[in-house]
Amino acid sequence: MDVLIVGAGPTGLALGIDLARRGVAALVVERSERLFPGSRGKGIQPRTQEVFDDLGVLAAIRAAGGPYPPRTTWKDGERVGEEPVFEPFEADEGAPYTEPLMVAQWRTQEVLYARLVELGGEVAFGRELTGLEQDADGVSAHFADGTTLRARYVVAADGGRSAVRRAVGVAMAGETVDPAPFLVADVGVRGLDRDSWHAFMDSDDTGVVLCPLAGTEYFQLQARLAEGTQPDLTLDGIRKLVAAYSHLGADDITELRWASEFRPRAALADRFRVGRVFLAGDAAHVHSPAGGQGLNTSVQDAYNLGWKLAAVLRDGAAESLLDTYEEERRATAAAMLDLSTGVHRGEVRRGKATVQLDLGYRESPLAEESRPHPGPLRAGDRAPDGTVDGVRLFDAFRGPHWTLLGATTPPATGVRVLPSAPPSYGPGVFLIRPDGYVGWAGDTTEGLRAYLSRVGL
Repeated sequence: MDVLIVGAGPTGLALGIDLARRGVAALVVERSERLFPGSRGKGIQPRTQEVFDDLGVLAAIRAAGGPYPPRTTWKDGERVGEEPVFEPFEADEGAPYTEPLMVAQWRTQEVLYARLVELGGEVAFGRELTGLEQDADGVSAHFADGTTLRARYVVAADGGRSAVRRAVGVAMAGETVDPAPFLVADVGVRGLDRDSWHAFMDSDDTGVVLCPLAGTEYFQLQARLAEGTQPDLTLDGIRKLVAAYSHLGADDITELRWASEFRPRAALADRFRVGRVFLAGDAAHVHSPAGGQGLNTSVQDAYNLGWKLAAVLRDGAAESLLDTYEEERRATAAAMLDLSTGVHRGEVRRGKATVQLDLGYRESPLAEESRPHPGPLRAGDRAPDGTVDGVRLFDAFRGPHWTLLGATTPPATGVRVLPSAPPSYGPGVFLIRPDGYVGWAGDTTEGLRAYLSRVGL
């Protein structure tokens, strides 16, 4: 086996999809007997929508959810205010998706799982990892049922309490974002419309909010409780909580589908790679849910790592290419942790700052800018959408290949060419990585072949 992915959350499933479409032999193993049942990470940011477009699941993701409703504030049984959850900004040709989608996490995972199976991938449920050892050739992973699997690489996508991270001895440093206990649950609600995200908050910032989960019959309940309170995750406990903070009666909570408690924390793993083992998603970084950065950063970890593993395993790229995963993603995760914490504390507004379209890798060793006078788009930046000779760039980028803008002859196998770049890119020749970032940029193609050989093409 080439790659063992531990954890069948959004991170593991997205990585499984990317590897499957590249012909890499991978297996996803999951400790539980089924996919995660809760709504927890429900925001799909515009950059992740672009990723899902490339992975072939965007239409299904859109069908599984919908837009965010405005937030309505209640006081003494009366509506006293309404505001949008996100500061809007206009879409343009380069950024066709600007509004986050609301999709319950369990529905996102269903879509990703279906796509993985469609591509011939597999999830082995009920497989709990208990330990691993690695050597020069691969990793031996041991499971609670007494079995052992051997893989060339292992990816930890098994959450904030990652067994893989513990097995390789990586520490995770962090801070408490909010000392209060929080509760999140998926519930059936009677007596509230589904056109608003309903907030019932007290002056001490404790209270409950009830958000209709687009594409489902449920609401997500989020509650901030007084310090020292022990959350009651039973249906009766949640009924009492809602009745205490809102005008709803206890019986208006008709069903409890899933519930969990947490204390908001921001934490970052000291390393994202130990030999042949990689950390991704919550195994590498843990966010406050405010701002919807956690799931999105996690999926983009997988998107960054997938093409690099394939380049080494299938295309003959140097193994050192895999070092750039930590170099690129750890810095990004650190920035997103600061952003999540800022949103939680009310220092940052949800909107252009949280959609992740401005993230890039200009400082990466894979960003090679050879133009003495770069235009607005530089090596390391996200490659915007646009049109060249009637071809939409996101359509041209879709798939596991590289794309070269500004040439007529492919410089290597696995590179699609278009004769020019849109005016918005500025002058130059641009090589777009499989994950949609500019890898190389030059005034001409001089030096391009040396770059391509470095990445296995």
